[in-house]
Amino acid sequence: MARIVLVSGSLRRHSVNSAALATIRGILDRYDGELHITEIRVADLPHYDEDLDVGPGPAAVSAARELLIASDAAIISTPSYNGAMTGTLKNALDWLSRPWKASSLSGKPVALLTASPGRYGGADAQPDTRRVLERCGAVLIDHARVAIGNAEFLVGRDGTITEPSVVAELQGLVEATVAAVRGRRRLPVAA
Repeated sequence: MARIVLVSGSLRRHSVNSAALATIRGILDRYDGELHITEIRVADLPHYDEDLDVGPGPAAVSAARELLIASDAAIISTPSYNGAMTGTLKNALDWLSRPWKASSLSGKPVALLTASPGRYGGADAQPDTRRVLERCGAVLIDHARVAIGNAEFLVGRDGTITEPSVVAELQGLVEATVAAVRGRRRLPVAA
């Protein structure tokens, strides 16, 4: 069974990035039990402190690293805070990029999207986020840029996005992620 980890860079309870990932989870569920979907909650990780980064590190960090190491790919969604990824996502990536030369992100296929209440969908956060992921050793999955603008108007009562054009973009991102995983595993085509 292939494993995909979802990571939202937002802490908000009604986050549009978490809604985008909930929509992606629904799309991934169409693979009928062939995928195991898990989540890393950035809120669970303490502020990065090298003094704490000894041995396995704090329990939440150790668990997040192990989850990522055991996964076949990750999908990360973040809002843009002042033109960059959130501090909480950067903090999580700092933890996950260690230990040095043995990052849990090393060689890990990662798909990236942004969502925002703003018109541009947080697109300005993508270049720096991509750069940081590459520095962490992640392999960015090649897919069309997904930046969901005016996202707060797209989330339904169930906490997912139902706007057909956005769902189609997310479907494309999922297909690119599954294609990256297929290089290592054999998965059926979703119905």
